[in-house]
This record gives sequence, structure tokens and C-alpha cells, in this order.
Amino acid sequence: MLPVFLTIDTEFSSGMFARGEGRDWQDNFARCLSCETTGGEVGIFYQMDVADRHGLKLVFFVDPMPALVWGIEPIKRVVGPVLDRGHDVQLHLHPEWLAFAQTNPLGTRTGRNLADFTREEQLVLLAWAVERLTAAGAPRPVAFRAGNYGADDNTLHCLGELGIAFDTSFPPGIGRSDCRLSFGSETILPVARHGVTELPIGAIGGRGLRRRHAQLTAMSQWELRSATRHAQRSDWPAFVLVSHSFEMMNRARGTANRIVQTRFERYCAWLAAQPGIETCDFRDAARNARLASTRDHQAARLMPYNPAREIMRIGEQALANALY
Repeated sequence: MLPVFLTIDTEFSSGMFARGEGRDWQDNFARCLSCETTGGEVGIFYQMDVADRHGLKLVFFVDPMPALVWGIEPIKRVVGPVLDRGHDVQLHLHPEWLAFAQTNPLGTRTGRNLADFTREEQLVLLAWAVERLTAAGAPRPVAFRAGNYGADDNTLHCLGELGIAFDTSFPPGIGRSDCRLSFGSETILPVARHGVTELPIGAIGGRGLRRRHAQLTAMSQWELRSATRHAQRSDWPAFVLVSHSFEMMNRARGTANRIVQTRFERYCAWLAAQPGIETCDFRDAARNARLASTRDHQAARLMPYNPAREIMRIGEQALANALY
């Protein structure tokens, strides 16, 4: 049985806040969380509607850092509905919000990524974020993803100290990212380090030495299905897909991206119909034990590059950019 983690980075926009947009949290929520468009919502509530229709589990990595600016109420507005509908809430963290904090837990220190901070500073930030997330009603998190993938090995040490068993901040499919974890590009399966199990983001092979990461907007429908089948046939311990709360919306235009929306709906329907594949979350104790005991497999291989699949993706993206 292949466990598929459908993960959604669930976050208010600090970029909009910095530009003077979305200073009101309800407006920011409407544009980044519920994603209200002229054709209806395409954010977290819509994502749960689709998942529930097919009996799938979603993992929402929720960033509580906006509580530095607006207090705890906006975080409760995210956490409550997700838990009420039986989906998973885990910890996300964008340090960019420190620049706007009314009271900064690090004094005057700011930065874009967790890796910009010392181990001691990271521990303070992570402990603060755990406390805020649980204050918003979430169970104590057991999994984490750094904003911008911007973690380093100090992050893993801190997660271990806080009892957070899983991290999924390493994207082997992105050649240049903000991630500073010291895993090699061959690390595509779960691996234990510093008392934490790292679940790398899914990936496929590209032209030459290039790769492609498993994100809803980064792969075509064909690539998503093929990558999942490859993971199943290769007996991978898990396959991790990334999305965002706002990924099916063009926030500048206020319109839904129907191509990405259709991709999500069809992929969910396909997943639900596949024998030997199930979506899961980080609170499944039996599966957690399996993942935690998994070691890096040097013989593991990504799905090979296929030019026809790439051409289809480029065509889909060009059409989506033109229309939406």
C-alpha cells in the first residue's frame, strides 16, 4: 500500500501585507485561504469539498506566524474548520512575519528563512509557533514544513527537541531552493536524521540532470499519475505532493485557474479509484512507525524523463497563463 500525502501549505500572505494590501486579516483570508473568486471559492474549503467527495485525507501545514500581527483569531479561523472536517493540521512557519510583529519573540531579529537564524533562535521561533498553533485549537504537531523550504540541519535538531517527529522541507526536485538541509540529491525516500524522519517532496526526472518537483502547479495530470504509479511500483514508503491554499487562484486578477482546478479534481478522483494507494496523514500511528524505521535507499530511482509528458505540461501551463 502506497501512502500518498496530499499536503497544502496554508498561509496568509506576508508579501501582500508588505505591499500595503491585505492589511485586514479578513481580506487576506479571502484572497489566500478561502480564495474567493467571481466563480466561487477555490481555497481550503473547496479543497476539502473535493477531498471529502472522494474520501481522501488532506494535510494542512498551517502557519501561525501571522498571529504576531493580528492575534490568534485568524489562526483559529483556519484550524477549526479543517479539524471539524476530519483533516490534519501540522506546522508551517514563514519567518517573514517577524518584520511586522507587534512583539517579536527574537527582539529585533528578522529574516526570510529559518536557516537565516541560529539554532537557539530557531528553537525559540518553533516553540512559539507550536504554542500558537495549539492555542488556536490544533493538536500538538508531529510534522513540520519550513516556509520557502528554508530549513537547515539546525531545524531538525530543534524539531527533535520539541518532539516533532517528521519534517518535509527537502525538495530534491528543485535544483536551486532556499533549503539548506544537508541531504544529497539522491535522497528521495524517507530518512532519519537528528531524531527526525525527513519525508522529501516527491520528484520526477527531467531533461539531462534536471528534475521536477511534485507540486500541483508544477506537473501535468499525466505526470502526477505517472509519478504516483512509479512510487507504487517501486515500493516507496511514501509519496509527498505539495500544494498551497491559494494555488488554484490568480490573486492579481481574482479569478480561478480552471486548468489547475480541473487537474486537482481529476487527480483526486483518480487516487480514490486506485487499488494499493491511499491518502494518509501524520497521525496514523502504524504508518508513522513504518516511515520512522525507513532508511534511505541508494538504489531508489526517480521516474525517468519522458519528453511527451513534458510537452503536454508546457502546453497546459501556456494555456493556463494565457487564460487565467
